[in-house]
Amino acid sequence: EVIENLNSTHGALLRINRSIQAEGAYGTIKWNRSYIRARRRGLKGMFLEIALISCAFNLHKHHLKKISSTIAA
Repeated sequence: EVIENLNSTHGALLRINRSIQAEGAYGTIKWNRSYIRARRRGLKGMFLEIALISCAFNLHKHHLKKISSTIAA
């Protein structure tokens, strides 16, 4: 059943949409924020670093959204 769902047209569209969403955020972090390489070693260190970068990315998006809503109002 799982393989049938993945191979269906709807499953293919969901996989395409998911890859686009993840690549957009990753590309923005790499290109616009100049994140080139990891600074920490080990699984825990990498998890911490990715978590901090993700939090910073989301806070920046929230900040931009907040500014744009105050300018428009």
